[in-house]
Amino acid sequence: MAYTPILEVDGLVTEFATDEGVVRAVDGVSFTVDPGKTVGIVGESGCGKSVTALSIMRLLPQPMGQVVGGAIRLQGQDLASLSFEEMESVRGNKIGMVFQEPMTALNPVHTIGRQLTEGLRLHRGLSGQDAILEGVKILEKVGIPSPEVRMGEYPHQLSGGMRQRVVIAIALACGPALLIADEPTTALDVTIQAQILELVKELQADMGMSVMLITHDLGVIAETCDEVVVMYAGKVAEKGTVFDIFDRPSHPYTQGLLRSIPTLDTTPKSTLNVIDGMVPGLRDLPKGCRFENRCPKASDKCRETPPTEEPIEGMHQVSCHQWQTL
Repeated sequence: MAYTPILEVDGLVTEFATDEGVVRAVDGVSFTVDPGKTVGIVGESGCGKSVTALSIMRLLPQPMGQVVGGAIRLQGQDLASLSFEEMESVRGNKIGMVFQEPMTALNPVHTIGRQLTEGLRLHRGLSGQDAILEGVKILEKVGIPSPEVRMGEYPHQLSGGMRQRVVIAIALACGPALLIADEPTTALDVTIQAQILELVKELQADMGMSVMLITHDLGVIAETCDEVVVMYAGKVAEKGTVFDIFDRPSHPYTQGLLRSIPTLDTTPKSTLNVIDGMVPGLRDLPKGCRFENRCPKASDKCRETPPTEEPIEGMHQVSCHQWQTL
């Protein structure tokens, strides 16, 4: 039997029409998510991580945002070719998504129960009472106490951590093959962050699903991911297993990110390592490598010629002219 990844993103190109012209937020991004695996997407703000996720879900703001190139295949099915109605049967059913801010992800004027049972009625065809009973079981599974009571409450009546558990419950209600978690611990305190990440890990093991995790936190990547995709200015800078990225980082940007992590011997008077400069604006991208204006190893070739992805070993790949000299 031929091997099929859960998700294949192949040469994805996403553009936005603005008053100043068309900008390309995602430019030729490719990666796969294998069955039961967790792939982390990491990079600074503005690197195209969330736009990649919204492109996969076909949730780009319309009519400004459009996928103009590449392919997105879920279990071999081309999502880009589906109609709006067909895509509705995929969202929440085959793909679940946890959005960044749980307070805005939930509708403030509807009860938790109504929002949780909507997908169960739509995708699984459950009746009102059956959907409620199933919703209570799901809330219990994600660790929410007194789930029967919570079904009748509104989002503002719950804490941030509880709201995020509800968002996860909604995303997993129909047993999706893939969960996309976009900064699932944003705005949560450290203790609750750890609980949410552990919850996702337990549910993944229990349900056998794949996870695409978007985060800024390399510590989260190290603890939870099997593979890593490092993005910069809409492109893939480096990708490989979590051991490739942390033990053998080959792109100057990846190395800079790792150096920026505070260590246990950091003191209040220590100077934190930073990557000088800023991510370039999408309307003013460099001609060659997009990292060249911040890279200490940049050469004339870097300034003139965009790098292509080069294999290093196994699935480890890097987009850099200078990686062999680093």
